[in-house]
Amino acid sequence: MTEHFLEAVLPNEQPDLDPARPAELARLAEDLGYRAAWLPDHLLPPSPYGEVFGGVHEPLVTLAYIAAGTSRIRLGTSVLIVPLREPFALAKQVATLDRLSGHRFDLGVGTGWNEPEFAEVGADFGTRGKRTDATLDLLAELFRTGRGPGGGYFEPRPAGPVPVTVGGNSTAALRRAARIGTTWQSAGLSPAEFGARVAALRRLTGGRPVRAAARAQWRADARTTAADARAYRDAGADAVVVHFGGDEGTESRMAELAAAAG
Repeated sequence: MTEHFLEAVLPNEQPDLDPARPAELARLAEDLGYRAAWLPDHLLPPSPYGEVFGGVHEPLVTLAYIAAGTSRIRLGTSVLIVPLREPFALAKQVATLDRLSGHRFDLGVGTGWNEPEFAEVGADFGTRGKRTDATLDLLAELFRTGRGPGGGYFEPRPAGPVPVTVGGNSTAALRRAARIGTTWQSAGLSPAEFGARVAALRRLTGGRPVRAAARAQWRADARTTAADARAYRDAGADAVVVHFGGDEGTESRMAELAAAAG
């Protein structure tokens, strides 16, 4: 079960976290058979970093560092707040990370949910969905043609489409995943709620294959968390993405869950 089903969100909520720590945990996840390792994203959250506002170290830079120390595990953002990013710089970062990682990068995207964070960086909250779609369409065009809207040259071009994971529970997120996503990733849903959203996603895709991943939280122990993972799988999950909580003790929780789930 672990090799192709369980995925891990790496801890990145503590300002004093050793920068090498996420890479150490990604290597462990790779050895334990986790399919992917993910990092969250926030630029200037209005409250201290913690479970809600993860993302102390910038995820794309950190994943480039992690890529150098791993070889098999997929790497991704869960999720990058796209409308807070300049589109052309983001395209260059994504394409570079795809190349550096040996095409192991999954671009996990979201529109954001916290209006004060948008206000803090001077970004419009009301148009975030429209700007997210425009940015994703631009990335796809740059990667496909190697040319900008005005004819400028774009490199490095990925060898193929960069997989896009669309995060969020809203109907808009499901529509976005059905349109351009490789994977849809939920957030905070029960297995029953997740199953209902998967059914809605399948109605929207028109037969196009889109993976369904459930984001889950470590609970009391490995046995309980493994039971949750199996419940999500039974509800239609192709993967379960587990956030293991704070940094301390993450190794043991990852290993215990891998054993319990297997």
